[in-house]
Amino acid sequence: MAYKSNNNQVRAKKHLGQHFLNDETVAEKIADSLTLNNYKTVLEIGPGMGVLTKYLLKKPVTTYVVEIDTESVEYLQANYLNLAPRIIEKDFLKYDLNESLNGEPFAIIGNFPYNISTQIVFKTLEMRDQIPEFSGMFQKEVAARICSKEGSKVYGILSVLVQAFYHAEYLFTVPPEVFNPPPKVDSGVLRLTRKEDYSLPCDEKMFFKVVKTAFQQRRKTLRNSLKTFDLSDNLKANSIFGQRPEQLSVASFLELTQLLENDK
Repeated sequence: MAYKSNNNQVRAKKHLGQHFLNDETVAEKIADSLTLNNYKTVLEIGPGMGVLTKYLLKKPVTTYVVEIDTESVEYLQANYLNLAPRIIEKDFLKYDLNESLNGEPFAIIGNFPYNISTQIVFKTLEMRDQIPEFSGMFQKEVAARICSKEGSKVYGILSVLVQAFYHAEYLFTVPPEVFNPPPKVDSGVLRLTRKEDYSLPCDEKMFFKVVKTAFQQRRKTLRNSLKTFDLSDNLKANSIFGQRPEQLSVASFLELTQLLENDK
């Protein structure tokens, strides 16, 4: 990998939620969390000064990075000459990735800014046909929520929607002191691996609506929280409606959506 030295450090910007990882061991461990199965391209979100990027560039895949911070882009262009043509200076959430990735399958990885991490997950779900794997660092409680199972107090909308399409694994916890500046909370690294069959047995929009509506009043039974669906008396009698949303597995939410679709 060709690069020239540049001692100018990028300044972390609070409005971008930047906390630069400065622990090489952790960076390598995150890079190694990728299985490299079923794709030849990796997209890193928010590479900053490239501490994770340099380990990705050693992998037998083509690495792209998307970075909104001009100062970080200039640093990467100066220090990672091989990467320069594949630096996308755009807002990940607003950019049409296929302008660069041409519809090819790709994995997503990154040390994600806390303030947009949930939005990154939702965009991944929208593009799931192209994203067989997703690995990265979140605020610990968000990573735990995504990977939690029914019965957990943190199980919620993100848990169900992600796990409908992906297998979610919480990999390891990262302490604040390995970042500059240190965040006020621990971080957690997870991996999402798309299911072999990730098609839904019900209407996708309906499924998303059911899950979101149910958890908006998570302490109520489904009979009460889903009143807006105008349930028939026959459907209300089904025992599933006596449960609270956190008690339902992903499979049960899919079954629930089918019941609502077929309610006459």
